[in-house]
Amino acid sequence: MSFANYKKNVEAGDTVMLYLGFDNMHTFVVNKGIVFQTRYGALEHADLIGVQYGSKIQLKNGYLYILHPTPEFWTSNLPHRTQILYSTDISLITMQLDLKPGSVVVESGTGSGSLSHAIIRTIAPTGHLHTFEFHDQRAKIAEEEFKTHGVSEYVTVTHRDVCEAGFQLDHVADAVFLDLPKPWLAIPSAKKALKLSGGRVCSFSPCIEQVQRTCETLTQLGFHDLKTMECLLRNFDVRTINLPSADLGPENQVTDESTKGENSEETELQDIEEAKKENEVIKSVDKDSNAKKDLLEGAGSEEKGDTKTKREADDNRTDRSKKKFKSDKEKGKNTRHDFDLIGYKDEKSFFFKTAAPVNQMPGHTGFLTFASLYPC
Repeated sequence: MSFANYKKNVEAGDTVMLYLGFDNMHTFVVNKGIVFQTRYGALEHADLIGVQYGSKIQLKNGYLYILHPTPEFWTSNLPHRTQILYSTDISLITMQLDLKPGSVVVESGTGSGSLSHAIIRTIAPTGHLHTFEFHDQRAKIAEEEFKTHGVSEYVTVTHRDVCEAGFQLDHVADAVFLDLPKPWLAIPSAKKALKLSGGRVCSFSPCIEQVQRTCETLTQLGFHDLKTMECLLRNFDVRTINLPSADLGPENQVTDESTKGENSEETELQDIEEAKKENEVIKSVDKDSNAKKDLLEGAGSEEKGDTKTKREADDNRTDRSKKKFKSDKEKGKNTRHDFDLIGYKDEKSFFFKTAAPVNQMPGHTGFLTFASLYPC
């Protein structure tokens, strides 16, 4: 099994991820003869062998999904031996250190291996990680995990206190990461470990006093482009929001006022057009008074007919609005001072989905200080 390479089917000895829900995941190594208990029923390891990753597994009282392991899944489910870095900070570290396939990275300390797995996935298949852990037992457990996960060829685990003994590496690394109580003590050795062509350094510290002293040491040793960052994650939940209908007054009042304004403008425009037509007709016809009289009378009768027709249409529109307002009021729909919520049942729905921040936001995690060492 490898966290760096994908495989299609589950085999004995693989580390697998069980997905039961967004906040309910488990991880274990597949071994025949073992039964794993879940909230949906018992799962026998032997039943997973040969199953394709991503498959849906039906249990007695529900189902789950069998997923291929990734560094992100491992970060969410690993056994905590120390405080770990999560994907938010890991993504920033990977980008700022300019890690890529073929990069050589030095890390201290190893801890629970959360960042280590992400670095290995990024620098494989031609890169290498040198990770140092001052606690002997944690170093051994991390080394066994790397073997189980099939990435041991990309990493070398060393038990050493680098603040006292240093990394003992000469110009081999493209980047150095420090997660130590006193990172300024390891910076001289980190500078020696970086390649002569230069490289990047990152130090993770929870206290600003640690950051200040680290920056002083970096400046004294010739590092440049110092930058300290804190990356906070803010989650949003998708929710259905409902709003009260707007208080726009009775619908018949709105209709009457709007209709009145529209009618006045239309009437004025029609009068202007009719006057233009009259003038053109008068100029083009014979000056005979009888002809003029007949034409004017005809235009006047046409105008009267149009006005009468328009007035009748306005009356009909007002009557329809009054009937609609009366029927809506009888049905209990929103009128003035009526703030009943309108649901999905009609076209005026004010129910919609949006992303809302959670009530409690996680606080401070730590400061990430980055610096560059240029070629001598």
